[in-house]
Amino acid sequence: MTREERIHSALESYKGNIFSIEQFLKRIYNFFLDHPELNEGPLPIIHSLKYRLKSEEHLIEKINRKWEMYEGIDSNNIFDVITDIAGVRILHLYQAQFPKIHREILNQIDEKEWYFFEPPKAYTWDPESKAFYQGLNINCEVKDTFYTSIHYIVKPRENSPIKCEIQVRTLFEEIWGEIDHFLNYPNQTQSIACREQLRVLAKLSSTGTRLADSIFLSHEEYKKSR
Repeated sequence: MTREERIHSALESYKGNIFSIEQFLKRIYNFFLDHPELNEGPLPIIHSLKYRLKSEEHLIEKINRKWEMYEGIDSNNIFDVITDIAGVRILHLYQAQFPKIHREILNQIDEKEWYFFEPPKAYTWDPESKAFYQGLNINCEVKDTFYTSIHYIVKPRENSPIKCEIQVRTLFEEIWGEIDHFLNYPNQTQSIACREQLRVLAKLSSTGTRLADSIFLSHEEYKKSR
């Protein structure tokens, strides 16, 4: 098949599965939205949620960006190559809240409500954060851009081609991520100044997250001492 024919077959597979993808996306989003332990109290563990379904236009862009790396994309491999067609993003305030979110995701896996397509991955450049996530048996990877986020790729069934990407970030990491996305997606900025400033901002966001953890820890210690 020609490149155009292979891309067409990939898009037809996407269209043929879009309803099932949407239903799985809603299922995951509603799980986090309605989970009482993650949303109760004056300071819920989940601060906010986002979700999105990749449009056909953005899907074509991504297919073309990844084409050479995978020696072509078609109906046979589109869902294994592009695993973020559906996505849910969980935002929380500080790092100490993360283990509870992680446990609830693992519980869904243990109960066979969801299945991992691949092991969870933490993108972090910070050595302390790396040690924190490795302590939870999460694989860590460093990106040159200083991108920071935890990624889970889940499926509704073990043999299902459908996948949804779950991202977990602190609010500080989200600020950095939104600015980085604007500058570097779909094509990276060529401005050296912007790249360096993004690196500085990544360090500031990491410092902010760490300081938030320290503030809440100090608050708990103060309450116990009264």
